[in-house]
Amino acid sequence: MAEGIAAIGECMLELSGQAGSSWRMGYAGDTFNTLWAMRALSPGHHVDYVSAFGDDPFSQAQIAFFRDHNIGTAQSPVIPGARPGLYAITLTGAERSFTYWRSDAAARQLASDPAKLEKSLENRALVYFSGITLAILSTQARLTLLNAIAAERAKGCHIAFDPNYRPRLWADAAAARGVIAEALEVTDIALPTFPDEEMLYGDASPEDTARRLERAGVAEIVVKNGDQPALISHYEKLESVPATHIAAPLDTTGAGDSFNGAYLSARLLGIPPAEAVRRAHRVAGAVVQVRGALAPFDFLRTAFDR
Repeated sequence: MAEGIAAIGECMLELSGQAGSSWRMGYAGDTFNTLWAMRALSPGHHVDYVSAFGDDPFSQAQIAFFRDHNIGTAQSPVIPGARPGLYAITLTGAERSFTYWRSDAAARQLASDPAKLEKSLENRALVYFSGITLAILSTQARLTLLNAIAAERAKGCHIAFDPNYRPRLWADAAAARGVIAEALEVTDIALPTFPDEEMLYGDASPEDTARRLERAGVAEIVVKNGDQPALISHYEKLESVPATHIAAPLDTTGAGDSFNGAYLSARLLGIPPAEAVRRAHRVAGAVVQVRGALAPFDFLRTAFDR
């Protein structure tokens, strides 16, 4: 029986502001943040982060960080002369903004070896990717990736996808909509965020988002909406689940990604969608009370099991 979990995308170097002019370096990226939560909450599954890495000291330290937390890299290629992308977080209260240096990141070559990519996705219970994963790739690389995902889905692997629309990564909105439509064709579980969908599609409500994704053929949908209720569509039956209220969040970085990881972990455990969303809300509520995208594993487990 397939037990592995794979997330596909770009894990970057993260600089977060400290006191004065000091900065703390960590590792983060949307799909990696989700996998981090799944590593904490799915102890019975082997997890791999599928990407491409450089051969510089920062890439080597990143891979070592993964290994120290029992996260593999499967057959991800190492690209001579390449290096990781970098971003810096600045906060205004709990709200964050980002500055990126990523145009030549190694992760853009994650589909450069189709045979290794195929091998990396074999024998999985779940494969997870996002619109950011697709946005950083060339047209041919996107096709290679989506074909590899479709092949694993045909073998019984479940595919989860967060459209995670970031306008600066796309030539225009029409290009993003076209590629996301292709991704939805191979998706079993969609995890969109309503403000993103409102921006990209003009959806008037989370219900509009859910119904549009139902028409695209997605069987299980959770529309996140910040501190508002999440809307579930499970085989076209809608259910709203209130969010966990946090009076004074410290840092909202990674909250939606951690929600995704908790939801998917719960579903792998056989927990029904509504209860899975309640647990995901609790985990997201815990994450906004710590600095940075990656909360300690024990902290995530406590929130998930409460």
